[in-house]
Amino acid sequence: MERLKRVDWPTTLVTDEIKRVDQREDGFVRALRGGLGPAVAGAFCRGYKYPLSAAGAEMSAYLGARAEGDKAASKAPIPEEPEALSRHIKRLGYFYRADIVGISELPQWAVYSHDKEGNPVELSHQSAIVILVDQDYRTMRGSTGNDWISNAQGYLSYSTADFISCIMASYIRRLGYSARAHTVDNSRVVIPPLLLLAGVGEISRPGIVLNPFLGLRFKVAVVTTELPLLPDKPVDFGLQEFCRKCQKCAAGCPARAIPPGDTVVLNGYENWRLDVERCTKFRILNPNGDYCGRCIKVCPWNKPAGRLHDMARWMVAHTPWLDGFLIKMDSIIGYEEQDQAEKWWFDLEDIDGVLQPPGGRRA
Repeated sequence: MERLKRVDWPTTLVTDEIKRVDQREDGFVRALRGGLGPAVAGAFCRGYKYPLSAAGAEMSAYLGARAEGDKAASKAPIPEEPEALSRHIKRLGYFYRADIVGISELPQWAVYSHDKEGNPVELSHQSAIVILVDQDYRTMRGSTGNDWISNAQGYLSYSTADFISCIMASYIRRLGYSARAHTVDNSRVVIPPLLLLAGVGEISRPGIVLNPFLGLRFKVAVVTTELPLLPDKPVDFGLQEFCRKCQKCAAGCPARAIPPGDTVVLNGYENWRLDVERCTKFRILNPNGDYCGRCIKVCPWNKPAGRLHDMARWMVAHTPWLDGFLIKMDSIIGYEEQDQAEKWWFDLEDIDGVLQPPGGRRA
């Protein structure tokens, strides 16, 4: 991450005309509230179909209830220089096994206007710390991307990132500075723009931030704080040109929710416009698995560390006229195919409280 090219502005347009959004407009919150139809709401309210997903969600809910707390009455005798504090906080994240940690300013437009219950959100913190955790490359190799392990992979990353964020926020409060963890179940901030501003990736075709070393294969928790920190700069590793040429996620999306066209400017910033309703419905109702991560699986950036893959990353950044060749080679090698030797989990479906082989019917 430290060797990536840093730029003053993100590689996609971000204006000063962005309005705060209501968390109740989130796809899964809409599903829960019945906004995507009774079938989706019913399936969502019945709970998780796969037992490992349910176990991960249970832990994330436990951690989400511990997102806030009072700060110490006095400040600890530590350096006040933002650069020193930022280095300290990043090393703390890596100490607790985060894969990537970045820091951004916290613009008010990245704070939800209202929470899931409709309560107004007030958050005056100046900085946001983003904590990325990998969903495990070997498991992704053994998966189709939208089978029974998909949601459990998400909760592997969510629960781990939530754990790190709760410890980090508690630690900062003990130093005498206010801080709040933003977990998957208890967030007050819009995460994608914070990832963009913190320089951990660029906007990708599925409408989310892609990291050059993890691809889309990660989940995030955030800590916001008044601790004076030095924000990172955005990055440029050639993704915009690459994503314009590569259609693999759009072609491979079982919900047909990823656009094959170009970017649009929506609510003041540029993005590929994911069809959130289609994506959410498919993930909840997926008849052949528990949620979906097919876009993660087929993305050419879903690769482990290694000399060959490091060379490919360098080529995208420095020789964009070879992007088409790299995309073609990715398909020829068959990285998006399932490797059955890496499949370790049992395919099980919770049907009315009873675990059965997938494919049964609910009463």
